[in-house]
Amino acid sequence: MPLSLLALAAGAFGIGTTEFIIMGLLTQVGSDLGISIPTAGTLISGYAIGVAVGAPVLTLLTRHWPRKRLLLALMLIFIAGNLAAVFAPNYTALMAARVLTSLTHGTFFGVGAVVATSLVPLEKKASAIALMFSGLTLATLLGVPAGAWIGQHFGWRMAFAAVAGVGVVAFAILVAFVPRDLGRPAVPPLQQELAALRHPQVWLGLGITVFGFAGVFALYTYIEPLLTQVTRMAGSLVALTLLLFGAGLAVGNLLGGKLADRGVLRALTWSLVALLVVLALGRWAFGHPGVAMAYVVVLGVMAFATVAPMQMRVLDQAGPHGANLVSSLNIAAFNLGNALGAWAGGLALAGGLGLVHLGWVAAALTAMGLLLTVWSRYLPVRHPVPQACDLARA
Repeated sequence: MPLSLLALAAGAFGIGTTEFIIMGLLTQVGSDLGISIPTAGTLISGYAIGVAVGAPVLTLLTRHWPRKRLLLALMLIFIAGNLAAVFAPNYTALMAARVLTSLTHGTFFGVGAVVATSLVPLEKKASAIALMFSGLTLATLLGVPAGAWIGQHFGWRMAFAAVAGVGVVAFAILVAFVPRDLGRPAVPPLQQELAALRHPQVWLGLGITVFGFAGVFALYTYIEPLLTQVTRMAGSLVALTLLLFGAGLAVGNLLGGKLADRGVLRALTWSLVALLVVLALGRWAFGHPGVAMAYVVVLGVMAFATVAPMQMRVLDQAGPHGANLVSSLNIAAFNLGNALGAWAGGLALAGGLGLVHLGWVAAALTAMGLLLTVWSRYLPVRHPVPQACDLARA
């Protein structure tokens, strides 16, 4: 695997940290800004909606930009958004800062995934995506627990300041290791890119991502209050549990890449089945600290085992000209799933369902993704096109 993939993973680490860090700070943010936990949870939904809107728009607006220049510009916006969060005086300002930061997310991961697949042979494309997304898993493994620890000792604002510092480091790594652009990328006419959206399998793939991944966030968005209010964990043990979740994500990410290299649709189907079962078992997982910690590890594995199959599914169906746009749209779909899951979980809590029942809400959402996967088996599919991702070469 080339070093440029590790540079992409470094950028993914920074962006992933700012996406997930708020989950370990919900109680602190709510207390400081005078808002409820469900309201604080909308900071996750707001970020996800910003990704969903920003991903296709920025991808199309910057389609002629040299890839390295685009990645560096996105990282500068990321740094500015996190600094704005540090000084946000109220909920509205913090939401605006989160949305500004989110605009970089979809295009970075979407274009980065296409670049990653263009650097390796056909049989290694899913593993290349998994390697790039390992930055995201490391963000959860290291960034989120570190952010929770910083928040507990120095306040949630300092946690966002630390994330801005991570962005500065990621910017430097991208400068050093992403190859210099040799010119503007060769891109097809806009009409040809948009033609990929005519294929039903592309929309089914996006729907699978939205609903399949929504289940993860219906539960994980509220993991901190689950652990503190239901399991009665101390703050230090919560940080350790978040660390274990990140370890599960890392394992699941690599597992999903390996399975998808052997068969994308089969890997997608069985990873969703496993995720659904794990989410349903969440109803009984938080009564004891040891059980809760083991459960969170398994949840992490099953959650990210779906990522590479979901991304490869839409790339396979995008055709020879739609890879950049469809890849970014699928990143938007992941975040629509995040928003849907956080919103559905908050709605259930506001309706009096109770934290311990969030696993059932989560399982119902993932079941919708599984149904769409089964439906997709009966529709015509495109065969993977080896050169579909070569347009991303700088």
